[in-house]
Order: sequence, then C-alpha cells, then structure tokens
Amino acid sequence: MLDLVILSLHFFICFLISIVIWYGPKDVDLHSSTTGTVEMEPDGLILIGKEDDIKRSQRVTAKVDGREVVVFYHEGKFHAMDSRCYHEGGPLRLGEIEDINGQTCIVCPWHKYKITLETGEGLYEAINPLEPSPTPQWKSKGVKQRIHKVTIDNGNVYVSPPDFSVSFDSDYFADKYKNNGDLAMEK
Repeated sequence: MLDLVILSLHFFICFLISIVIWYGPKDVDLHSSTTGTVEMEPDGLILIGKEDDIKRSQRVTAKVDGREVVVFYHEGKFHAMDSRCYHEGGPLRLGEIEDINGQTCIVCPWHKYKITLETGEGLYEAINPLEPSPTPQWKSKGVKQRIHKVTIDNGNVYVSPPDFSVSFDSDYFADKYKNNGDLAMEK
C-alpha cells in the first residue's frame, strides 16, 4: 500500500511540474536584451537602440512593423532578420552563431537549421552519390529567412521596414508570432 501512495505522489509531482513547464515562460533568453518600443524616423528607418548597447549584448530583439526582428552584432558587423526560423518558428535569438564554409550563420536552437546572417539562405549538407568518394558539401536551399537592412547613424542602430513585395518562408512564422510573441496553439 505504501508503494502505491509513493507512486501516486510521484505521478502527482510530475503532473505539477508539467503544468509549470506548459504555462511557464517560453523561450527564456540568456543571450540578449529586448528593447521595449522602437521609434520610426522621418526617413522610414526604425530606431532599434544604441550601437554600444547592442555591441555589448551582441543581440537584441525589437518589434518592426509588428514583427519580431533580431539584430546581431558579430565580428564587427550588424545583421538583422526575422527572429523566428523559417522551418518551424524556432527562436533564432537563442541560437548559436557558427562559421559554415566561410559564411556566418545562426543555428536554430530547435532543429539546428543553419541560416546565413548576410543573405538569409538556408544551408544544408549534401553529397553527390555519383562521385567516387562522396564527401559532404554545404549547399544553399535559397533565401528562406527575411533579412532587414541595418543602418548605423550617430551611434544609433536602425532597421529598414520590410519590403513585402517579396515573400520569404520566414514570413509565415513572423505573422504567427506577430500579436503577442507566442504562437497560438492550434487544436
């Protein structure tokens, strides 16, 4: 009987932990700071923050036209892209930056998809089975992630608003996360 009580208590504690995880904070950000509001400049650029602050934190997220955008500072350059991965909406702001075949990439923390910071291309490793000794080579899937132009002026970092005349795979998840930053659960 005591075993049954202990087992029941164990399951109850596990249930409580799952409830806390389910309703707890999503995507805890250990790498970056988040700006609250952004300001639109007369020339259409959107102020993200101070250059020195972003250099210090190395990444920052902000809302640009209702979309969550992440701005990275890496090896002396600023890069901006939609913050949700084109594949399944993973939080790119939490990803690691890697050099892949001479290209600086963000690695999505959910499924390890690699996206170039410069162009938004998705990269994958492929082999040519027709080669005598096939070795993996990095190939492009094409541009999948929306990139935003970054401008530095008087110590401030600005992002250009997105050009919606061209669509990208990341637009789907940017729209899904647009309202409150959390993907609505669809059942």
